[in-house]
Amino acid sequence: MNRVLVLTVTGLALALAGCSQLPGAKRVEYNTDLPMNELMGHVIDPAAWAYWRGSGTEITAEGERDLSPTTEEGWLVVENGAATLIEAGNLLQMPGRPRAPEADWNRYSKQLTERAMVARAAAERKDKQAVFDEGGRVYEVCQACHKQFIIDAQENAQGSPGKK
Repeated sequence: MNRVLVLTVTGLALALAGCSQLPGAKRVEYNTDLPMNELMGHVIDPAAWAYWRGSGTEITAEGERDLSPTTEEGWLVVENGAATLIEAGNLLQMPGRPRAPEADWNRYSKQLTERAMVARAAAERKDKQAVFDEGGRVYEVCQACHKQFIIDAQENAQGSPGKK
């Protein structure tokens, strides 16, 4: 009996997911007025730094110090940073947010979500090396996106040397 119920509910959910909009349903409006630099500065960057600060080592005159969390609360900060990045990838794809070319923008946004999901799992396991490694993978997608949408865009707008 339970198996029939599960199959019925699953089938209904799939059928509803295929509908673009149910009759009589209100269209969802999104407010994407927050400028991209503020979304980055107030949401995405702090989340990334919350994650990155919980990994690797710091070398000072006093010696080497492990930056990995030592408490449940510390690990939760790292995990929350990754969870925020998961949703940030979704935020970046909301109507009104993608930059041209949209396919590239959305690819980077999806990669952010995918890599942040793996990063979060590493934090949940409290796996110091995996947190460090996955943090590097998150950083790679951030840098690739910034290169295309910030650095290259600025150079093209200013007419970088060697380009005509």
